[in-house]
Amino acid sequence: MIAVYDLLALGAAACWASSSLLAVTPVRHLGAFAFTRWRMLLVASMLWVIVVATGSWHSLSMDAAGTLAISGMAGIFIGDTALFAAVQRLGPRRASVLFATHAAFSAALGFAVLGERMGLQAALGGALTMAGVMSAIVLGRHKEEQHAWESDHGSLRLGVTLGLVAALGQAASTLIAKPVMSAQAGALAVDPIAASAVRVSVACLAHYCLLWLGVGAARAHQPPTQRILLQTALNGFVGMGLGMTFILMALRKGDVGTVAILSSVSPVLVLPLLWWQLGRAPAWGAWLGAGLTVAGTALILLR
Repeated sequence: MIAVYDLLALGAAACWASSSLLAVTPVRHLGAFAFTRWRMLLVASMLWVIVVATGSWHSLSMDAAGTLAISGMAGIFIGDTALFAAVQRLGPRRASVLFATHAAFSAALGFAVLGERMGLQAALGGALTMAGVMSAIVLGRHKEEQHAWESDHGSLRLGVTLGLVAALGQAASTLIAKPVMSAQAGALAVDPIAASAVRVSVACLAHYCLLWLGVGAARAHQPPTQRILLQTALNGFVGMGLGMTFILMALRKGDVGTVAILSSVSPVLVLPLLWWQLGRAPAWGAWLGAGLTVAGTALILLR
């Protein structure tokens, strides 16, 4: 029987798949840093309105807020910025496949931090995951494909590295947030929307610090237009406002491994969305890569 937290993790995957497509135009207009900064500012404003209106900020203790702040720095400031830099360079499909390796990183961190041992099945899963990633990157595009979403913008190697950094940030963020979201129960439980608001706000502040310090990469490539800001707000609401809140809700009762594997199916969900958007089926290598990635992470985490 599928539990509610399983459906929440799948819902997060659907949100991330959709947001990766919504991000392409604004991230290439603004640049990864400026896009992420605007996105977080808009999402933080939405979340705090809800938190203040419902009074859910009372569920936050100083210790919980501090832990969530660290989680936000890892998963949003580092992870999201790297993810959208990868989308900017590789397009949504390949960036989504790379990001799906966060489930494998969760298993590796579990081994390193919690002392969990990796058996033969987990090792095979790791090999399948890496094979899936490489298949999707090398074989996942039609030879004659000309669409901007499937073309390279800048260094392929750098794009792959950024995608893997995003996955590692998400894995670390999930492990950090898990104790806060599951330690309490009943009326004293940390509200997921309040938790998301803290994580987003801290990451947003860090981005503004980069801008105020004069870091060149933090400046927008082009001035934001009303249409670009609307697209950014929609992306943030779907991917961060809904997606990350679903993950925090799932972590209340679901274990990190199960939540990670179910939320890592976004590369599969991206494919029909791309099919609809581009008007043609993705290349066979894309389906192969997505399937191997999900199968590999399933072997790692459902052992």
